[in-house]
Amino acid sequence: MSAPYFVETLARNGDVLHRHQVESLPIRLGRGYDNDFIVDDAHCAARHAIIESDQEGRMVLRDLGSRNGVVHRGKRTASLVIDGDTVVRLGHTTLRVRAADFPVPAELLDRTMHSWEGAMPGLVGMFLIGVFSVFTVWLNDTQSFQLIRYLQALAYGAGASLVWGGAWAFANRLFGRHARLGRHLFIFGCGLAAITLFKLVASVLAYAFSFEAITRYGSHIAILLVAGMLYFHLSTVKPNNGRSFAVTCLILALLASGLNLISNEQRSGRLRDELYMSVLLPPSMRVARNHDVGEFMDKVGAMKARLDAERAKKVKDGGSADDDDD
Repeated sequence: MSAPYFVETLARNGDVLHRHQVESLPIRLGRGYDNDFIVDDAHCAARHAIIESDQEGRMVLRDLGSRNGVVHRGKRTASLVIDGDTVVRLGHTTLRVRAADFPVPAELLDRTMHSWEGAMPGLVGMFLIGVFSVFTVWLNDTQSFQLIRYLQALAYGAGASLVWGGAWAFANRLFGRHARLGRHLFIFGCGLAAITLFKLVASVLAYAFSFEAITRYGSHIAILLVAGMLYFHLSTVKPNNGRSFAVTCLILALLASGLNLISNEQRSGRLRDELYMSVLLPPSMRVARNHDVGEFMDKVGAMKARLDAERAKKVKDGGSADDDDD
């Protein structure tokens, strides 16, 4: 270790809040003005601790008899050998000390889209949220036009987006230094648009071509879209952790799909969803051949004949068994 030394005050997430250079050891830490590093913390003593070199040239942090002591990994200690990665707490202040020759990792590749910052992505996101909120109400509206229903949809959409985006912006500020509220609103707007368009396209294809599988298992696609939205939120907070976030979101999507299948099995005895279309479509969009009532009744008659035959066979087998017993 070579001088000078740098005493770093850390935030809860590990970011450096303040860095102070000290030319040589020992380094006295405390609230008093005669220290080499002044800890502005009411829970620190005037002369709280000292960092000095031992006989082997290692840095040793020693408590000077303070009331709250020196805490390392949740345990109070009187003396501790430290290096550049050792984090200790004095009172309510988290510190570490690094020498001038401490190796730093290579610079990270900047994956942040700096050209897509500020108000523009937020305005685009709010526009998408408003458009698709109103569009959803329009698709499901079977009554006479009432403006209040559309205004309520706009208000609910804006409120939900601000709550959702605000929560992610807070996490972004806490773990990524910048809030990026506009980016998170844009992601939410794109996610809402993707889910709404998928439901519409799936309903049209299922109705027009009798593709039951789209309706039966469409919820799993919606879950995958939500997982994708979560991935982009997380990648905005920590742009360099994309691979781990992708794996995490994929696992969450698989778990949600599994829970959906289990719920269907417990509720109806089938893994697939119920045949239900939330969008009303005109008969002119129907492409697949319609089945008339006579065809349906023929299938019912065939089913009845098969069931009657199975029931008669069971009765006959049961009667033969009774005769043998007699």
